[in-house]
Amino acid sequence: MQELFLSSPQIFVSIVFILSLLIGSFLNVVIYRLPIMMEREWRSQCQEITATPATDIPEGRFDIIFPRSRCSSCGTQITALQNIPILSFLVLGGRCGSCGEAISKRYPIVEALTAVLTAIVAWRFGFGWESAAAILLTWALIAVSVIDIDHQIIPDSISLPFVWIGLALSLFTPVSGAEVLFVEPKTAIVGALAGYLSLWSIYHLFRLMTGKEGMGYGDFKLLAALGAWLGWQMLPLIILLSAVVGAAVGITMIIVHRHDRNIPIPFGPYLAAAGWIAMLYGDQIVSSYLDYMS
Repeated sequence: MQELFLSSPQIFVSIVFILSLLIGSFLNVVIYRLPIMMEREWRSQCQEITATPATDIPEGRFDIIFPRSRCSSCGTQITALQNIPILSFLVLGGRCGSCGEAISKRYPIVEALTAVLTAIVAWRFGFGWESAAAILLTWALIAVSVIDIDHQIIPDSISLPFVWIGLALSLFTPVSGAEVLFVEPKTAIVGALAGYLSLWSIYHLFRLMTGKEGMGYGDFKLLAALGAWLGWQMLPLIILLSAVVGAAVGITMIIVHRHDRNIPIPFGPYLAAAGWIAMLYGDQIVSSYLDYMS
């Protein structure tokens, strides 16, 4: 199998694409349930601190695995045949098979986006551990992006483990020289520190100047994770790309959609997109820029 994937990248990418559709379906579950799990945990902690019973916390187990997915309208359990990525949505006409309520188009969009981005990563890095690591980071970036769009939070349960994973991967940098993705331990450690402290500094400077909070602590931790994976050298590119795209999108929303400028716009998706681009093509972008400037 290994020889087949190495000799035929098209087969490897095709299999990755198909499997990633299933992962996209799983990411939809994570995106929906993780914020609810966090809210339940926060309420339980408040209950313990205040010693006041919280009557609005639903009873029963609720996590990523249990209970089985159900229609949010009629409560009917979704069968395995109704949960096939993209295909089930098309066959059902985008509606629940029991009550006919419309299913959010975001579910197939997340599944398709996961498959496409994962296939690009697989094609870029080829068959190997480096590709597996990059794919894992891609899935995490998709999850935190959509959660941040929905709730304007970036869960520590996703960002912090990837800080440690990035630092751990740096221990396996080949002696002969760094690969495309993995960086040396010193570079990873400085990247994590610089990633966190850079946005932390901007946050406090902005708050001192305006009296408002410009971003959340989740953004600091996400950039720290990207710094641990890609090294401190990629941080200027990530910050620049995310700032430019974020500013362009924000201005467009204000002008076209009359978005209230006082309503915050999540910054996590732009950091994630910039980090993903830097992971794949950061070295080429920086080299092209330096060549152009010289």
